Amino acid sequence: MAALTTVPSYAPSLWVRVCHALPRLDLTMQMKDNTFVPDSWEYQQTLLVLSSLSAIALVISLLVVLSFLIHYCCCHRGDRTEGSEEEEEDEDASTGHGYSGKKGRGICCVTWVAVASVTLCCVALGIGFYGNSEANDGMYQLTSSLLTANYTLASIDLLISDTISGLQLSVSDPLTSMEELFTGSKPFLASTRNCRRLSENVINLLSSISLARSSVSSNDSISGASIIPLTPVPPSVAPTMVPAGGLMPSPFAPGWAANTLMVNEDYRWLSYVLLLLLDLIVCLFILLGLAKQARWLLILMTVLAWLALFLSWGSLGLETATVVALSDFCTDPNTFVVNSTHFNTGTSSDVLDYYLTCSRRMNSPFQQLLTQSQRALSNIHTHLSSLDRNALTQFPKAEKSLREVQQILNSTEGNFHQLVALLNCRGLNKDYIDSLKGLCYDGMEGLLYLSLYSFLSALAFTAILCSLPGAWRSFPSESEEYEDSDSESEDPFTSHQARRQTTSGSQRGATTPFYNYPGAGWTPPFSSAPPLPTPNVSSNGNPGYESLPLTDRQSPPPSYSPSMLTGYGGSQSHPNPAGQSRNLYSR
Repeated sequence: MAALTTVPSYAPSLWVRVCHALPRLDLTMQMKDNTFVPDSWEYQQTLLVLSSLSAIALVISLLVVLSFLIHYCCCHRGDRTEGSEEEEEDEDASTGHGYSGKKGRGICCVTWVAVASVTLCCVALGIGFYGNSEANDGMYQLTSSLLTANYTLASIDLLISDTISGLQLSVSDPLTSMEELFTGSKPFLASTRNCRRLSENVINLLSSISLARSSVSSNDSISGASIIPLTPVPPSVAPTMVPAGGLMPSPFAPGWAANTLMVNEDYRWLSYVLLLLLDLIVCLFILLGLAKQARWLLILMTVLAWLALFLSWGSLGLETATVVALSDFCTDPNTFVVNSTHFNTGTSSDVLDYYLTCSRRMNSPFQQLLTQSQRALSNIHTHLSSLDRNALTQFPKAEKSLREVQQILNSTEGNFHQLVALLNCRGLNKDYIDSLKGLCYDGMEGLLYLSLYSFLSALAFTAILCSLPGAWRSFPSESEEYEDSDSESEDPFTSHQARRQTTSGSQRGATTPFYNYPGAGWTPPFSSAPPLPTPNVSSNGNPGYESLPLTDRQSPPPSYSPSMLTGYGGSQSHPNPAGQSRNLYSR
């Protein structure tokens, strides 16, 4: 078996070598080999141990978040009564929104921690989208190469089946007719029988060539060595395999593997897109809740952040196991491919090694069969040429059968030359190398980026869950907002600082009002409220409302002439039963 270094244009990347060098422990904590054997229980144990590291990290994250929740629920409840006077002093010293001081610094710190965590989550999302795209590109290159290889294999089987069926047709009909016509001429009859024998020999030789199923012994009969017909289609479409005898296609057939990988890749890509969108929605709505100080929105995003935390650590565990297993495969892919394919399909190891390595020092395992078939076809062509020159003048009825045999031989030679080109290792080896590059380069890089995304997002959501409870607990409640709105509606011209001083003074009960004048008829010198309307009795006895402010009148004030003003002044001398009131126009 050839070593990996003989594979041209491929070498394990640095990340493959680093991940392959990781120590492997089973469930009993014993060191194990890092050879890629996915069916082995010991190898599966090493992957389970590596995946369990993310479970341990999840437990640590839960403990950290739980400790912060206990700190907010228990410690802050005691600090609330002890620090009430300090908060009042901080509020007295605050200006504007009143968030300076110890409480303001705490709120600011919690908010900025939440914002920094959301920013880290957004960076992780960018890495995740890039990694998902890279992994999808690698899987697309892998499936495309497998479909191309399956197209080549299907073309080989189709050429073999067409050649065998053509030669069988020539043996059964035209050569049999020529033998009956050449019964009286022994030289012509011997040439015809040699053509039959050589055709049967070519059929036996071509029947032993197969790449899509188990190898067939050359001693088998023609009917038992028939090739499963495969219809070649373009590589972009998965070829449809039509097995004979009701047998299912081999699990390691390239077409079947490509179809399975495409379906699984579609589900994987969609799952990661949904996970990334969930994290993006949570981050955006957390920023919106912090900006709007919407407590209900932050509570809802906290629940979704818990879900995202579990999904992040879970995906990290799966990605860790996948990355390590893929690095083991990419370090020595030939060993696994040769062993698994030989075990499942019975294909010769020499054939597999020839196509996987494609070394110039190696000869094709089909070289001898192709050489013998080429010589047999050349001999058939020589015998037919001799019969065409010598026998047709004596047996003109044999011309039709001879022309049919020559036509079949020409098509057989054309198919044979195409078969020789397809059986060369360069085409299939190129597909193999392209599939390795797509899986071990782009696919490995994409999985590493996805692992980094899962780790960063898990850290970000852990910090978010630690900071969000402190953030939304610091927001004002509905009752506080209602009291603030009531106080603001009492006097819109009073400053915010004066209202807070008045409120604190009323709670302490030690501050004397600024306007404290003796006397029952005291009225403040300045008042923002409008004066009560006092009716004035006019000369005709009807009460008037001349003392109303201009803003309370339903219509603009009338204009007065000098004579009217004189009459109006005279009417003020009459006694007013409702009491005297100062006229705005008597100044």
